[in-house]
Amino acid sequence: MGGKAEKGTPKYIANKIKAKGLQKLRWYCQMCQKQCRDENGFKCHTMSESHQRQLLLFADNASKYIDEFSKEFADGYVELLRRQFGTKRVNANKVYQDYISNRDHLHMNATQWETLTEFVKWLGREGKCVVDETEKGWFVAYIDRDPAAVAAMEAKAKKEKMDKDDQERMLEFIQKQVERGRKEGDEGTPSYTEFKRESSQERISLSLNLKRKADDKKPELLTSALKSKSKEESSSKKVKEEPSRKKNALDEIMEMEQRAREKNQRRDYWLTEGILVKIVTKSLGEKYYKRKGVVEKVIEKYGALVKLVDEAARIKLDQNHLETVIPSPGRSVLFVNGPHRGAKGVLKEIDTDNFCCLVEITNGSQSGRVIKDVQYEEISKLAA
Repeated sequence: MGGKAEKGTPKYIANKIKAKGLQKLRWYCQMCQKQCRDENGFKCHTMSESHQRQLLLFADNASKYIDEFSKEFADGYVELLRRQFGTKRVNANKVYQDYISNRDHLHMNATQWETLTEFVKWLGREGKCVVDETEKGWFVAYIDRDPAAVAAMEAKAKKEKMDKDDQERMLEFIQKQVERGRKEGDEGTPSYTEFKRESSQERISLSLNLKRKADDKKPELLTSALKSKSKEESSSKKVKEEPSRKKNALDEIMEMEQRAREKNQRRDYWLTEGILVKIVTKSLGEKYYKRKGVVEKVIEKYGALVKLVDEAARIKLDQNHLETVIPSPGRSVLFVNGPHRGAKGVLKEIDTDNFCCLVEITNGSQSGRVIKDVQYEEISKLAA
C-alpha cells in the first residue's frame, strides 16, 4: 500500500522518531520550508512542481527574499540573546547553538551572511551588541535601548547621587579639617637655616652687660611688664579663638546630622494637588512629551489627574511619568517631600552644580526660616 502509514502502526512510529530533532542542513529547502531526511528525498523535492514555482518567485526578486530572511534571522538571534542572557557577555556560538536547537528556526545559509563571524561583526557595526574577539572566539553583549530601561538607569544613578553615604561626607569633612590644620601649622612653624660666615677672618664677638645702672632698671621693668601683658592678652585671644573654632566644627557636624535625619523623613510618593509638573514619558507620544500641567487630583498617592497648561485636556498619569518644576528665583514653591512637606516658600537661589536650592519658608511656625540644600525633588512650583 502506498501513502502515509496509519497512525499507531510501527511504520508511523518509526517515521516520527526519524523526523524528531534536527536534520542535515544540506537536505533543507528554505524557500519551501521543507526538511528532507536523505539525499534521495531532497532530489525528489527539487524536481517537484511546487519547488520549481518557488524558484521562479525567488528569481523575480531575489534581494527581497534574502533581506526578509536576514531580518528574520537577526531578530530571532537578538531576541534570544535579550531574553536568555540579558546584557551579560556571552559566547556568540553558544547563543547560535541555542537558536538552531529549535527545529523550525531560519537557517543562516538563506541570509546575506555566510559565516557566524560576519553576522557578529554586523551586529557590532549596527550598534545592536557589544562584540569582542578573544582566544575562545567571538563574544557578544546585548545593548538594552528600551526607553523604560534607560529611564530606570538614569533614575538609579540620580538616586545614588542623592543617597550619598553620611559616613563618606563625614570623612570628607574630617579630611578638610586636617588639611586646614596642616596649612595653619605650616604657617606658624619657624624655618631654620645654617649659620655661615661671610669671610673666614671675621671674628664672632659676644657682649654681656652684667653691670646695669639703677636708673635703667625701671624702664626695663616697665617694658617687661608690658611684654608680659601683651603675651597674656595674646594667649587669652588664642584661648578664645580655639573654642570658637571648635564650636564652628561642631555646628557643621550637627548640621550634617540634621540633614541625615531630614533625609530619613522622605517618602516614596510626592504628588500634591495644586503644583505644576512636567510629563517626562514618551509612551503618550511626542505630543505630550515635556508638556507642563497642574495636578488637579491625587489618586491613591502615586497617581494624578493632570490638566495641561496650554489646553483643556486632562490626563491620568503615574508619578514615575512626572517630575517637579523648578521656577526662577523669587517665585512661590511648595514642599512636596521631606521634613517640611506641605509648607510654602519662596525660591531664593538655585545651585545647578549640586542640584539643590535655597528656599525661605513663608507660612506656619517656621515662617522666615531659610532652608539650604533643598533637592529638586522636594519642591515644585505652585500653580497660579
